[in-house]
Amino acid sequence: MNNKVLDYKSILERCGVGSAATACVVNNIANLEEFYDSDELVEIYNYCLLNIHDPDILVNVIKYTNDYKSVTTMNILLDMLVSKAPDDDTDKDAITSLRVMCAKAVSNYKDSSAMGALLYCLNNKDEDYKVRLACADALGRIGDKYAVEPLLDVVKDEEEKSVYLKESATSALGMIGDTSAIDPLISILESKQAFFDKFTFLKEKIVEALGKLNINNKKIIKALKASLMDSSPIVRINAIEAIMNSEDEDSVKFIKPCLRDEDNEVQRNALIALYNLEGKSILNEVIAGNYSDSLKLEAKDLLKEYEEDNE
Repeated sequence: MNNKVLDYKSILERCGVGSAATACVVNNIANLEEFYDSDELVEIYNYCLLNIHDPDILVNVIKYTNDYKSVTTMNILLDMLVSKAPDDDTDKDAITSLRVMCAKAVSNYKDSSAMGALLYCLNNKDEDYKVRLACADALGRIGDKYAVEPLLDVVKDEEEKSVYLKESATSALGMIGDTSAIDPLISILESKQAFFDKFTFLKEKIVEALGKLNINNKKIIKALKASLMDSSPIVRINAIEAIMNSEDEDSVKFIKPCLRDEDNEVQRNALIALYNLEGKSILNEVIAGNYSDSLKLEAKDLLKEYEEDNE
């Protein structure tokens, strides 16, 4: 290792840490790439993470570490995520943003060894919801199936106050893609009406997540079909998209009634789905049929695009 990397204090002084404005320090740290190789930079960034106290600077240092993904850096980030707390001289919101950045950065490593710290923060109801939300998302991006049960617990917890956390946990289940989540999610979808009265948008995320799981699963197709009749237009739209992607032989039959939906966006998404499934024949059918003026206009626009693409 080159001796120039060993004098960390001198490097930080050159960057202006402790004296220069944040933007200047960040710029100087970014310029270190001109003078050091990757192994040296990892050591410098790690030293910065351990010795700089300004959250705004640390957030930017974390961004630079993403190109190298050193395990030693990941462990520092995990420790910062779990133990970093604001003191009298720091802004609580800035510390929260820093810890959120730690969770996001850790998710890029795709390393299951990070799950312990992420689950610890996720399950701590006294934790800032933004940190818990970032941890749920990180678990989804890491994709380890052992996170499925804890994420489901968050979704099912009727005493959980943060709807955003529930939505993030549901989205994470879709990212993980483990089929063990299918039955619990369908069960929630079918039997928790009072639950959804409290958490209006959660149903939308559950339908979206089901569409990302095993979309050829008969139970999922049944649940998605039922969701086409839901009171929420976004639930209906999500169900249309999922059914379109399912390759189910009855997809067209399920989606076609949505062309007469009371919501224009649902009609539009149904038309696009059917166009993807059937081709331009559905466009001519809508233009000639008894459909809403807005849907006919959409069909004409799509037909024009088709003809221009095929000239």
